[in-house]
Amino acid sequence: MNDPIFELKRLSPDAIDAALQRALHYRYLNQPHLAESICRDILDAAPDHDEARVTLITSLCDQFRRADTMHVHDVLAMAAGLSDAYDRAYYSGLVCERRAEAALVKGGPVAGAIAYEWLVRAMDAYDEAEPIRPAGNDDALLRWNTCARMLNTRRDVRPREEEAQVEMLE
Repeated sequence: MNDPIFELKRLSPDAIDAALQRALHYRYLNQPHLAESICRDILDAAPDHDEARVTLITSLCDQFRRADTMHVHDVLAMAAGLSDAYDRAYYSGLVCERRAEAALVKGGPVAGAIAYEWLVRAMDAYDEAEPIRPAGNDDALLRWNTCARMLNTRRDVRPREEEAQVEMLE
């Protein structure tokens, strides 16, 4: 990797809350790369800031549809690093679900099979999150239902042919 040309400036601790609001603002404006940069600045200043980590995760997920070089496993590792067990499971599911959607948008001969695999992983994560969810928070259940509806209604979202054949033989 090349040495950086410019040394990044460090965010002051008293600016973190405003910076996080700015990152959320850029996400809502559909500019996730700007939100990503701000979240990385926040995490450089406050490495344990889970709210910035969640915003970074969602900003990276927002880029799955555009960036062929996005490494979903790195984003899953970020979700696994969240301090709360519910958040770890829920955001892992969200990463998988968003990766499935990106596969369908990009298309291709195996897009449906790739989406199927990621949706099943998402549902597994949402299943893990559901019993430990905070009271009154059914987000994991709602996301699970979204995945289930996609699997139930889209004919192109199916297991890979060879996996389907193996399952029929068992």
